[in-house]
Amino acid sequence: MDWWTEPFMLGFQQRALIGGLIAAATCSIVGVWLVLRGMSFFGDAFVHGVLPGIAAGVIFGFSPYLGAAVAALVMVGGIELIHRQTSLKEDTAIGLLFVGMMALGVALISKSHTYTGSLTSILFGDIFGVDQPTLTSMAILGSIVVAGSLILYRPLLALSFSPAKADTLGMSPRFTHAALLVLIATAVIGSFQAVGTLLVFGLLVGPPATAALLARTVPQMFGLSVVLAAFAVWLGLTLSYHWGTAGSATMALVAIVVFFAVLAVTRLTQTLRGATPRAVTA
Repeated sequence: MDWWTEPFMLGFQQRALIGGLIAAATCSIVGVWLVLRGMSFFGDAFVHGVLPGIAAGVIFGFSPYLGAAVAALVMVGGIELIHRQTSLKEDTAIGLLFVGMMALGVALISKSHTYTGSLTSILFGDIFGVDQPTLTSMAILGSIVVAGSLILYRPLLALSFSPAKADTLGMSPRFTHAALLVLIATAVIGSFQAVGTLLVFGLLVGPPATAALLARTVPQMFGLSVVLAAFAVWLGLTLSYHWGTAGSATMALVAIVVFFAVLAVTRLTQTLRGATPRAVTA
């Protein structure tokens, strides 16, 4: 029993667990919409796109949350500008800004005297350095994501399965899409300090993708996604303590390993039963 409880005996370890669980719930909830809409590549690019804003906040001494919010607006605006003003497809715009924003972020961080430490903290997080004010900020931003997902549940559901039908029903697909981008940005901004800008993507996509393999309906997918994300955080921190590995990286790794384990088991079961993979329904 000590093997499971020892990693959470001290105060900073308990704060790490709480911060990780808040990040897990926040990312896994908004991640369901990313997976349902097939926006995983956008989510990856978006996570990297906030890097220069966070870096600027760290270097120039203002709130990294504000910097991340501004960077997110620039990222979205740039994607829309390229998509609308050229004949290039949206994924090309995303790829260009993905590389450009991340390169800008690293360039800004390289101006810092503590280059290595700042880069490591921003990219990979500092789960064991989470303090009480950070937990409060994470909880507030997480509450916004949960509330937004509940309020916009029907429009987001319609947009995920049939944008044309959503438009016919008067659910304003453009507004709903913009609101989803705000929710994604809020989740990333609220979680980067705990798991880092690179590793937050593991919680954004890993648990929802795993839940999609197991769930029959969207509500089930939400429930499973949150449970799986929380499990990844708890087991990741436990293994990190005993193995001496980075906490944030171990959490993200667990989320991805669980996906492939579930994928292997479900496909083996379906093969033995002669069944075909099922899709999540509303």
